[in-house]
Amino acid sequence: MMDMSNLDESIARAHLALTGLAIGDAIGGFFEFSHGKLSHYITSRTLPGGIWHWTDDTQMALSVFAVLRQCARLDQDLFAASLAAHYEQSRGYGMSTRAILGRIRQNQTWQAQSDTLFRGEGSFGNGGASRIPPLGAFFADDTAAIVRQATLSAAVTHAHPESVAGTIAAAVATALAWKLRFEEVTRPAFLAQVIAFVPESVVREKLVLAQQLDGTAQDAVAVLGNGSKATVQTTVPFALWCAADFRLSYADAIWLALEGQGDCDTICAIVGGITAMRVGLDGIPAAWRQSCEPLPQWIWDDVKG
Repeated sequence: MMDMSNLDESIARAHLALTGLAIGDAIGGFFEFSHGKLSHYITSRTLPGGIWHWTDDTQMALSVFAVLRQCARLDQDLFAASLAAHYEQSRGYGMSTRAILGRIRQNQTWQAQSDTLFRGEGSFGNGGASRIPPLGAFFADDTAAIVRQATLSAAVTHAHPESVAGTIAAAVATALAWKLRFEEVTRPAFLAQVIAFVPESVVREKLVLAQQLDGTAQDAVAVLGNGSKATVQTTVPFALWCAADFRLSYADAIWLALEGQGDCDTICAIVGGITAMRVGLDGIPAAWRQSCEPLPQWIWDDVKG
């Protein structure tokens, strides 16, 4: 059983990852699938005005955090209950996740739904990976636990092996960003440490390719994808390629991710959660923190099954 001092540290790390994720998600939402229409705002690094509202990526990550804070593990039943209880259609959930959460709200079990999608193979959408940085941060000192717990998390809504692989990759990358935060690490070296824990998959194959890429974001997108059709195979490799450059500030990493002009909210959520772990809260621009929609109070309450 985790002692209270370690638990407090784990919760603080998870909250930092959640904060970085939410800010990345919120700014990315303005540029999602812009296909060049908003490219001049990215090139000029023009920030959106008003309050930046986060999407389903953060909404689901809130439940990851809430369950870990309460249980110190990913309790799948409580996680499913929290996802369903806090489902907000306006946040932009994918179709398969909407279907699963809608049925859970009708008192059907998540087990009866997740594996039945897509001819019984489960979803390989990117939602499992986009919400996972708080879990990687929480278990940053235990990579084996990250792999187990990330697998449990993905299974609730994204049971396909590719989605599991992408979720593990994003979670491990978050932990490594924390553990290596004071070191000078090259992109290939960082990705190599992530790859060591990722099961055989297209996600893994693309992460291997990502090690060799050192051009522009568009060069990387041509090889890795940019979240087209919200698949994990085209989302996680590019997101981790962006986050693996330790020379970048939080803002620079987010702008690099935005240059991909694909599923920007999800990619920036992953990049933001990972990068926050090595730059700390003060490394996230204060104006960005102030512009982002605040995290809700309910994440500090007990989750009810």
